[in-house]
Amino acid sequence: MNDLGKITDLKARLRGAVIGRNDTDFDEARALYNGMIDKRPLAIARCSDVADVIAAVQHARDSGLSVAIRGGGHNGPGLGSVNDGLVLDLSVMRGVRVDPVARTARVGAGCTQGDVDHATHAFGLAVPAGIISTTGVAGLTLSGGHGYLSRKYGLTIDNLIEADVVLADGSFVTASKEANADLLWALRGGGGNFGVVTSFLFQLHPVSTVFAGPIAWDQKHARAIMQRYREFLPQASEELGAFLGLKTVLSSPPFPEEHWGKRICLLMACFNGTEEAGSAVLKPLLDQLPKPWFNWMGNMPYPAVQSMFDGLYPKGMQWYWRGDFVNSLPDAAIDAHLAQAARAPSELSLMHLYPIDGAVHRVGSGDTAWNCRDATWSMVIAGIDPSALNAGAVTKWTKDYWNAVHPFDLQGAYPNFMMDDEGDVRLRATYGDNYARLTVIKRKYDPSNFFRVNQNIRPQG
Repeated sequence: MNDLGKITDLKARLRGAVIGRNDTDFDEARALYNGMIDKRPLAIARCSDVADVIAAVQHARDSGLSVAIRGGGHNGPGLGSVNDGLVLDLSVMRGVRVDPVARTARVGAGCTQGDVDHATHAFGLAVPAGIISTTGVAGLTLSGGHGYLSRKYGLTIDNLIEADVVLADGSFVTASKEANADLLWALRGGGGNFGVVTSFLFQLHPVSTVFAGPIAWDQKHARAIMQRYREFLPQASEELGAFLGLKTVLSSPPFPEEHWGKRICLLMACFNGTEEAGSAVLKPLLDQLPKPWFNWMGNMPYPAVQSMFDGLYPKGMQWYWRGDFVNSLPDAAIDAHLAQAARAPSELSLMHLYPIDGAVHRVGSGDTAWNCRDATWSMVIAGIDPSALNAGAVTKWTKDYWNAVHPFDLQGAYPNFMMDDEGDVRLRATYGDNYARLTVIKRKYDPSNFFRVNQNIRPQG
């Protein structure tokens, strides 16, 4: 069957739209969040329900097409698309059903974090996940998921109760502690290697109004701030999630014009509680630091915190990023960070340290596919610019920065902070002792490695 025939046949099998290369909306439909990645799939199947996913998987298998799975589409290396293959676009599957009594939420695979926060906030509940509301829940969850609430409530996968999955043979299963428990274990950090997850069931926690916002200092004080932060964080209340960033003040509102283009050390804090209690928790830190350029902390609904940075990172930017798990911040590492941050090639380029201590450490390294349960932070270095002309510059800066600080870090990284040019050694280091078990489970549920457009775990043997 030729390509046109494959598309025609698929259209007949799906309720949702199938967009091919000859359709007027093809270029818009194939565009990725990372503007640095340009792929041309044969077709994009906008699955409207589980039946569509089953039909699309069966069609791709029968037609010999490679498959990429797209939820929110934020994937850094563009693994939500594939050249000359079929994209399973789940973005239409965005239903959220909250059970306020059981404190759970059933979440469709096309949901963004904003969709989930909107639905759960009405009940004063939330699940720990992300810092950008446009991020897709599926991709974030399957690689682990961390956010402001992780010190108190763990990773996103630590709150995943069950998942509905379409397997490579087109069959449908539910993964839970009672059924297909090995698959649930693998989905909790192993990425999209094992099937197409069509819905997630999450445990929710009490979160409503929070005391949150950014605090920014002149970057000349960053060494002292990072030294104090590394000592303060492990002792701080787990109700406080606070990541540290080395960034630049953007030359646009709402930032104070007198600071446009200046380099800063940022503390982005979110305290799940009152302003009075949050201020008391932060006081031992802030009292020992210089006066910030601005402190915008205040009371706000939790979804407002989650969407605070959305406007800064629209779809289509040039992105290149690298990550690491970080155990400690010795002075030599801080000096390496500051030397590289001072060379940032654009106002959007950044380094963030996200806390993954507290409740994350109370889960065993073998209890989920996510293996690194003793790191203090998940670090990301991201070179970002709106212009394709600067793609080379932001890529080089990110690699140079990572090469300078990686000797101080652990060998693995959060898979969502990895590009697809880092090799199998990095992936094995990320999963550590769990990697062998993942290859066995991969062989059980996807023996032909049908789902390989991802941070790929190949089946054993």
